[in-house]
Amino acid sequence: MTSTLLHPALPADIAKPLERRWTDQEAFAYCTELTKSHYENFPVGSMLMPASIQPAVHSLYAFMRTADDFSDENRAAGDEAERMAYLNTWDDMLAACERGETKHPVFVALRVTLDKYQLPVQWLRDLLTAFKMDVTIRRYKTYDDVLNYCRYSANPVGRLILTLWGYRQEELYTLSDSICTGLQLANHWQDVDVDMKKDRIYLPQDDMKSFGVTEDDLRAAQCTPAFQKLLMHEVGRARRLFDLGKPLPGRVQGRLRLELRLTWSGGVTILDKIEAVHCDVFHHRPTVGKGDWAKLFLKTVFTR
Repeated sequence: MTSTLLHPALPADIAKPLERRWTDQEAFAYCTELTKSHYENFPVGSMLMPASIQPAVHSLYAFMRTADDFSDENRAAGDEAERMAYLNTWDDMLAACERGETKHPVFVALRVTLDKYQLPVQWLRDLLTAFKMDVTIRRYKTYDDVLNYCRYSANPVGRLILTLWGYRQEELYTLSDSICTGLQLANHWQDVDVDMKKDRIYLPQDDMKSFGVTEDDLRAAQCTPAFQKLLMHEVGRARRLFDLGKPLPGRVQGRLRLELRLTWSGGVTILDKIEAVHCDVFHHRPTVGKGDWAKLFLKTVFTR
């Protein structure tokens, strides 16, 4: 029986690995190759991560990256129904993984990671909830609605990383949630134009109305004074979240402290760059490039 018959609701390239058996070592190598083939705004399994933890990070990233690709209309072929079918199949495979039934290399590696580090599967389900929201929800009425999305899309990632390092205190999870939500918001605000081209708006509808910004303004890529005030308002909210989470790096030890400081600085730098272009994210997408990361790394290393 072919993999496409086993899982008709998967793209061919994702279903193909089901045609063979995978050892744990081969499965982790698959996840590592997938991780290294993608670019992200923030370090993923970077050199600051001990070698012993990197394979686990890569298995989690492979799970998330694949699901994210399913949800993204720019990368996943087919319509909304097909993309949701992909995600539902991935969800079913996660449930099978939890039962110890694994065939795809991502889940073979993920099963080892979950067992070794005793990670809550619910956080992975939360991430899938966010990806499904990406398929079905294109507007958010209130800021609280956006925060609820971040609760599923961003916060589980920080909690997973903390737990991999052996930190399970609820107060640290709360600090991590603030940073992760801040990072997600920074990503939304740098990508207002990118998202609008997908007919997706994360700016709260209530705030747009209050500041006098219309969807037509966004479609026309007009950085009006009203839009500048709106985006500065949202940037301020993100900054407050980063301020709330700032104590977290000082509460952990070793390389994780440096990793978290660097990640925090990367998010704040995006907000700085949004302000530097006077919120004209339509014509100047703020990013953190290799040169920026080098400067941030040196600053982080030599700042206590």
